[in-house]
Amino acid sequence: MNPGYAGRTELPDNLKVLFRPVAMMIPDYDLIAEIMLFAEGFTKAKELSKKMVKLYKLSSEQLSQQDHYDFGMRAVKSVLVMAGSLKRAEPSLEEEQVLIRAMKDSNIPKFLKDDIPLFEAIV
Repeated sequence: MNPGYAGRTELPDNLKVLFRPVAMMIPDYDLIAEIMLFAEGFTKAKELSKKMVKLYKLSSEQLSQQDHYDFGMRAVKSVLVMAGSLKRAEPSLEEEQVLIRAMKDSNIPKFLKDDIPLFEAIV
């Protein structure tokens, strides 16, 4: 029941009548990222979450529009989980380096070659 997503269809009108409308809000990416970073063991979670969310916002605005580019909550969550794994694997690295590495490792393989320098510049 996610209209607008690929492969999803609208509900027929006779079924729509059975459901009440629901108001939704855009999630607070900063807060969610901050909590997840704290949960993964980062001590500078507040500042890192702001930087990461800003990077994703700039990337979604400045990189070319491609169907396979995902800068939503799923992508943010997967980067944060990857950053936590990297932090546990290499505790001697700075937290900023860990997060940058996770963002690059999870995003660069998806990008077109023309978008990679733009992403590198944003990072």
